[in-house]
Amino acid sequence: MGYRGIGSCSWKYANHVSIISVTNCHIAATPFHSRWRHPCSLLYSTISNGSPPPLGVLHAHSIKNGSLQTLNLANYLLTQYVKSNMGHAQKLFDEILNKNAQTWTILISGFARAGSSMMVFDLFREMQEKGACPNQYTLSSVFKCCSVDKNLHLGKGIHAWILRNGVDGDVVLGNSILDLYLKCKAFKYAVRLFELMNEGDIVSWNIMIGAYLREGDVEKSLDLFRNLPYKDVVSWNTIIDGLMQCGYERCALEQLYCMVEYGAEFSAVTFSIALILASSLSFVKLGRQLHGRVLKFGFNGDGFIRSSLVEMYCKCGRMDKASIILKDVPLDSLRKGSTRVICKEPKAGIVSWGSMVSGYVFHGKYEDGLKTFRLMVHELVAVDIRTITIIISACANAGILEFGRQIHAYIQKVGHRIDNYVGSSLIDMYSKSGSLDDAWMIFRQINDPNVVLWTSMISGCALHGQGGQAISLFEEMLNQGIVPNEVTFLGVVNACSHVGLLEEGCRYFRMMKDAYCINPGVEHCTSMVDLYGRAGHLIETKNFIFENGISHLISVWKSLLSSCRLHKNVEMGRWVSEMLLRVAPSDPGAYILLSNIYASNHRWDEAARVRSLMHQRGVKKQPGQSWIQLKGQIHTFVMGDRSHPQDKEIYSYLDTLVGRLKEIGYSLDVKLVMQDVEEEQGEVLISHHSEKLAVVFGIINTANRTPIRIMKNLRICTDCHNFIKYASQLLDRKIIVRDIHRFHHFSHGSCSCGDYW
Repeated sequence: MGYRGIGSCSWKYANHVSIISVTNCHIAATPFHSRWRHPCSLLYSTISNGSPPPLGVLHAHSIKNGSLQTLNLANYLLTQYVKSNMGHAQKLFDEILNKNAQTWTILISGFARAGSSMMVFDLFREMQEKGACPNQYTLSSVFKCCSVDKNLHLGKGIHAWILRNGVDGDVVLGNSILDLYLKCKAFKYAVRLFELMNEGDIVSWNIMIGAYLREGDVEKSLDLFRNLPYKDVVSWNTIIDGLMQCGYERCALEQLYCMVEYGAEFSAVTFSIALILASSLSFVKLGRQLHGRVLKFGFNGDGFIRSSLVEMYCKCGRMDKASIILKDVPLDSLRKGSTRVICKEPKAGIVSWGSMVSGYVFHGKYEDGLKTFRLMVHELVAVDIRTITIIISACANAGILEFGRQIHAYIQKVGHRIDNYVGSSLIDMYSKSGSLDDAWMIFRQINDPNVVLWTSMISGCALHGQGGQAISLFEEMLNQGIVPNEVTFLGVVNACSHVGLLEEGCRYFRMMKDAYCINPGVEHCTSMVDLYGRAGHLIETKNFIFENGISHLISVWKSLLSSCRLHKNVEMGRWVSEMLLRVAPSDPGAYILLSNIYASNHRWDEAARVRSLMHQRGVKKQPGQSWIQLKGQIHTFVMGDRSHPQDKEIYSYLDTLVGRLKEIGYSLDVKLVMQDVEEEQGEVLISHHSEKLAVVFGIINTANRTPIRIMKNLRICTDCHNFIKYASQLLDRKIIVRDIHRFHHFSHGSCSCGDYW
C-alpha cells in the first residue's frame, strides 16, 4: 500500500500520459476545452459512435478539465484500467478524492481476479476505516480470496459482521460464503448456512451435493439431488462424477441413464465424465453409444473428448478403434516447439498418444506400445513423463534391455530430471532386463532416495538371487530412518525365499506385522509358503496356510505343489492338488504340476489320468514361450517351433551342440517328459524346449563372448537349466535367463541360483 502516489506525483503521471496520448493522436494543437465542453462529452460522443477513445486520452482529458472527480467517469476509467493494468488502476484509484462503495469494489474485485489476496484484505480494511460500506459484490470478492487462501478466521469474522449489521445479501453472496466454508473444510458451518438460506439457487444445491459426495455421504447427496426442483447439466455432472469418485460406478451409470431419460442436454464435460465412467467399467457398449452421441452433436472436434474416447477404447481393449480416432489428431500441433495452432487442446492430443501407449502396455501388447512410442519420438510429438514411465515398464515386463537403454538416453537428451519416480522405474527396468549393474548405477545417482527407490533396488536384488545384498540394503534403509511399506517387505521376503534364508524370512514377516502393523497380503503369504516349501518344510507350509486363513488362495497351493514336486513327495502332492482343484478347477497349473510329479516318478498311468481329466474339463495349458531381442527386434519361440526363418540353422546347431555337451557330462532329463515314451523319443521332446531354441538363436547371431539374454513366461525346467549351464562352460558365454520367478546368470558351468529355484 506504500507505493500509492498522491499530489504532485499523481499529476505528474497523469500529465505524462496525456502528453503521449495527445501526441500520438495528432490533436495536440487543439485545446481540449474547445473541442469538448461537457466534462463527459468525449466519452459520450465516442461511445455513441461505437469506438471508445484510447484510455490514456480519456484519462488525460478528464484531468485537464477537472472531470476526474465526476464519479461515473472516474469509476468507468477505473473499470477499464482494472481490465488491463492493475498498477495504473491503483494510481488512478488514489487520485479519486470522493470514492464511493462502487469505486472500492471495482479495485477490490480487480485484485481478487488477479489473485492478489493480501491487497484485497488491505483494501477491505481501509475501506471500512474510511467509512465506506461494502456491498454484496465487495463482500463476494473478499470471500473469494478467503476461499483461495483458506483464511477461515477472516471469513468467519466478515460473516459475523454481516449478521450483526443486518447487511442484505443476495444468493451470490450466500454461495460465496458457502464455498468458503467448504474450501476451509468447515463442513458443519456450510450445512448450517445452507439450511438457513431461504433463497438458495441451483448453484447452492450443486455446491452442497458435491460437498456431501466429497465427505463420502453418498446417501445424503443422492437425497439432495432427488429433491432438487430443477436439475441443470452441472447438477447431473456433479452427481455422476462424484459417485464415480466415491467408487459407486454402477450407481453413477444409473444416474447417467436417468439423465438421458430426463432429457438433459450433454455438455463437453458430461461426455468426458461419461467416457471415463465407461473406461472404469470397461463397458465398451456404453462407450460406443457415447461415441455416437459425440458425433451426432458435433463434439468430435473437442480435443479433450477425443482424448477421452481414445482412453475409453484403450481401457476396453479396442485398440483398433482407438487407433482410428488417434489418426484425426493433427501431429503438427503436438510437435515440440510447434507454433501452429491446428488443435485447440494440444495437451489433450499428447494425452491421447500417451493413452494409446499405455493401452497397448496394459493389454500386454508391448511391441505395439513400443512402435507407437517410436512414432511419437520420430514425429517429434511432445512426450510427457507419464508416458515415458509406462514405456519403461513395458521394457521391464518384456525384459527388453536394448530398448530400455534407448529410453534412458532419450530421457537424458530431452532434459527430464531423473527423480525418485523416474529413477525407480529405471531401476525396475534394468533389474527385470538382467542388468543389475545399471540398476545400481541409477540408485547411486539419486541424492535423497525415498522408500519407493529403496524398494525397487531391494526387489531387484531379490529377483537376481542376491538375498544377502537385499537384506543389507533393507537394514541400511531402516538405519537411515526410511519407513518400509508392504512392497518393501515383499521384496525382502522374496529375497530370503530365493536363497533359502528361512530364519531371516520368518523374522521379517513377523516384523512387518508386529513392528509396522502391515497386514500380510496375498503375495506376502505366497512368498512365505514358497520360503517354507523350498526349504523342504512341507508340513510347516501346510500349517502356515491354515493358521493364516489363506486356504482359499490359488497361489499358495500352486506354490506348495511346486515344492512337493521339487522334493518328490508324491503323496503330499496328490493331496495338495486335490485342494487346489477345489479352489480352482479350471487352473491348468494344478493339472500340469501333478502330472509332472507322477511323470518324474514314472507313474505313467496316474499322469495319463490327470491329463485326461484336464482334457475332459476343457482346461488348456499355457504354452511356454521364450524370447530374445536382437538389433531392435524381438524373436519369440515355443517348444518345437518351426516358424522362424532360421529354423533349419537353429535345429542343426542345437543337435550338434547337444552332442558336444554330452561329451562333457550333460545328459537330457527325460523324466520331465509328461508322456510314457521311449527314451530316445523323450530326448527329442525335451531337447526342443523354447528356451533352448532361443539360446541357440542367440549363439549363432551374436559375436563370441557376447552375453545372451533370454526371457521366459514359465519357470525354467531342470533339464534346460542343466543344458544352459553346460553351454556356458563349453562356449565360454554368459547366458542370462529370466523365468517367471527370478533371474539365472549362467557362467563357466554354474548358475547364480546355486541350483536352488
